[in-house]
Amino acid sequence: MSTPVSRKRVQFAHGLESSPQGSKARLLAEHFDACTPAMNTRDFESCVAVHAETLKTFKPDLLIGSSFGGAVVAALLERGLWTGNTLLLAQAANHYNPNIRLPENVRVTLVHAVQDDIVAIEGSRSLAQTGTPSLVRLIEVDDDHALTNYVATGAFLDLVRTLTA
Repeated sequence: MSTPVSRKRVQFAHGLESSPQGSKARLLAEHFDACTPAMNTRDFESCVAVHAETLKTFKPDLLIGSSFGGAVVAALLERGLWTGNTLLLAQAANHYNPNIRLPENVRVTLVHAVQDDIVAIEGSRSLAQTGTPSLVRLIEVDDDHALTNYVATGAFLDLVRTLTA
């Protein structure tokens, strides 16, 4: 009898217009041991608290935040509540904290669409200049805010697989 292969653990913080049933959350659940806690997106601090508590029990290999969820994840990073591998998608952290900085010695990958008309890419460009340069990577893509093509082509899943390898 073969031993089952353990799936990588991914925690996902969804955006304002999304939920644990959103397309990215469902896609992650299909391919990983994924946890997407429900958040009351009208209360930023409660969202940070929900994810901080989930991190303690779920212990993911990768923490992903999308748009508003990216701001939540960036707050967790800045407060030292998470120091693990991180992926920020079209993150909106600068909207909630204009002086946000990534911590040192944390691997953070940012993906942002050049044509994003909801959250300006300049916020990700600025955030990518903080933290430890050799550990922070910004990927600029030709896409919309939801990263529709990036997800549809499989590039998103490929990146998550690479970051959890």
